[in-house]
Amino acid sequence: MRDIMGMMGKVKEMQAKMEQMQAEIAELTAEGKAGGGLVTVIISGKGELRSLKIDPSLFKEDDVEILEDLIVAAHKDAKDKAEALAAEKTKALTAGLPIPPGFKLPF
Repeated sequence: MRDIMGMMGKVKEMQAKMEQMQAEIAELTAEGKAGGGLVTVIISGKGELRSLKIDPSLFKEDDVEILEDLIVAAHKDAKDKAEALAAEKTKALTAGLPIPPGFKLPF
């Protein structure tokens, strides 16, 4: 019976740590760039777009498609960086747990 109570205590402790980690990840920001810095995107740890900067030299009618592609590329770059930061934080918390490779926690 003591083992079950001890395990329940560890589960509650892990849950509290997960909630704290999720809050920390949500506060992280990641910056992505495309086109050699012509387009810069900043997103939150949850992937929400926070900021978009576009170099004025891209505001030409002929370059609309290029600009659209650069925005998408910058967002992907930032999202990849945010996911890497989140994975790094998660790795420390889940060290020793038998979590399958590629498994993503719910955030």
